[in-house]
Amino acid sequence: MQIGEVAREAGVSVDTVRFYERRGVLPAARRKPSGYRMFSESAVERIRMAKALQELGFTLDEVVETLQAHDVGEATCENQRWRLEAIVGRIDAKIAELHRARRNAVETLEVCRSGCCRLTLS
Repeated sequence: MQIGEVAREAGVSVDTVRFYERRGVLPAARRKPSGYRMFSESAVERIRMAKALQELGFTLDEVVETLQAHDVGEATCENQRWRLEAIVGRIDAKIAELHRARRNAVETLEVCRSGCCRLTLS
């Protein structure tokens, strides 16, 4: 498959396919004598898996590590569960951070409504 076809089938841009290849999400494509990249059909599924993992909160490095573990036959639910646990922890920390920011914004708004705005320098 040529790069445009892979991108179309996977629902990403050609630039994303190139980026994923550079970062190791996709194995290096073989090249035609003309220089055109030729990907196997499995590239589409691999991109879809990478996108699904990113939507779960995996960083790109974590996506690459997870796919590499899968490639060598070492990925099982039991030995990869820690990755999801870490992501849930990061999400929980971000939610707590957002709650604090909201609480501070609401307090500042209440002070501002009382006539003592904290947003001005005077």
